[in-house]
Amino acid sequence: MYDVEQHVAGVWKPGNSGHRLTVVNPADGNAVTVVRLSSDSDVTAAVAAAREAATSWAATAPAARAAALHAAANALEAGADELAEIMSAEMGKPVDGARESIGAGVGTLRQYAELGPTHRGRTLAGDDGAIDLMAYGPRGVVAVITPWNDPVAVACGLLGAALVTGNTVVHKPSERTPATGWRVVRLLAPHFPPGVLNLVNGDGSVGAALAASAVDVVAQVGSTATGRSIAAACARTGAKALLENGGKDPVIVDAGVDPAWAAQQVALGAFVNSGQICVAVERVYVHRDVAPAFLDCLATEADTWAAQIGPMVDRRMRDAVDEQVQQAVKDGARAVRGGAVPAGPGAYYPPTVLADCTDDMTVMREETFGPVAPVMVVDSFDEGLRRAADSPYGLAATVLTTSMSHAQRAWRSLPAGTVKVNAVFGGAPGGAAHPRRGSGQGFGYGPELLDEMTATKAVHIEAPPSGW
Repeated sequence: MYDVEQHVAGVWKPGNSGHRLTVVNPADGNAVTVVRLSSDSDVTAAVAAAREAATSWAATAPAARAAALHAAANALEAGADELAEIMSAEMGKPVDGARESIGAGVGTLRQYAELGPTHRGRTLAGDDGAIDLMAYGPRGVVAVITPWNDPVAVACGLLGAALVTGNTVVHKPSERTPATGWRVVRLLAPHFPPGVLNLVNGDGSVGAALAASAVDVVAQVGSTATGRSIAAACARTGAKALLENGGKDPVIVDAGVDPAWAAQQVALGAFVNSGQICVAVERVYVHRDVAPAFLDCLATEADTWAAQIGPMVDRRMRDAVDEQVQQAVKDGARAVRGGAVPAGPGAYYPPTVLADCTDDMTVMREETFGPVAPVMVVDSFDEGLRRAADSPYGLAATVLTTSMSHAQRAWRSLPAGTVKVNAVFGGAPGGAAHPRRGSGQGFGYGPELLDEMTATKAVHIEAPPSGW
């Protein structure tokens, strides 16, 4: 059992709200974490501590900030085994997968430690007697609100970029993975001065209090509904909102592709981490020419994945996924594999393949966030492209095709921040994109995240008149 505390101005102590939250292991229902929630006054104190530390941390040499981040990355790497156990116990990801995710977080911290000191402004071509430049500096205090589905890697990206650019931070991890967030800050915080990295704990009400407080940036990864509430709060306070929110990512399976290979790609995108990733495959548009063979292969892939995936994060999320599936079946979809809550303990849900889906089904319109691959047959690539673009979300999309002209049309026309051709995952390090529509706003990754965490100032300098 992990007893989680908050961290304010370098001091660990329980939250003062008088309320407790217990997290249970989604594999067996046993309690694993107790957290005493932060109060509104705790949030105010954490923001004040970050504000007090901001001036000196901003004045710290970029190389020194980078060295602190490197040391923090080393500490996270050294503590990865215990952290993976905590993460698995709280949100259900198998320990090996959790350790891999933590490794990605370590790499992200090191990436920002290297990029931070080289982040720079530029000089401008002005008069010979003057100096004109664009200089950047930290924005101030950054509120970092992170999700449960990849709690370490996401936190490392936002924390690393904020800290290395001279901002101070108040971090609120998801109430579903509080011990994971607590342990991350336990490992990182000793390498920064008191007040530079603070932690508060709680549910959405604590996140709302933090978003509405006197911070300069609110960086959030999570649901679209929460992101919109944060954007509204930032509109009132003047803080910058940096949001990566929900997705309903499509895959177009074109005519002429190998159906077995396409099924492997779709299964990976739909079933990994029990479908609980922001860029999971949540809609499949398959060309009629390959649809029968593709569905057979996808059913076989679902059987293989059934022995590999862990539970969903909790029964509430599982029930929401099952509700979408059952409604789709009621409306005419066919469950080729899965599609029913299994007997036994925990929050398990089987890899599910739905055929005969239509545009008006909830499972094709709203975020599912579970191991479900809903499939719709289309008569042409153009139809698949049109249906894939018709969504209130715009996080990512994938096209599986042998046609370079189709690939070109897809990446140019699809209204998504990331478009992948012939691979549901992958990409060069440092990639960054703007999510569209209900999926958020601003760069959330890559070197461009440093731009989001800093403010640029135009400076004009002239010599004083002669004789002064």
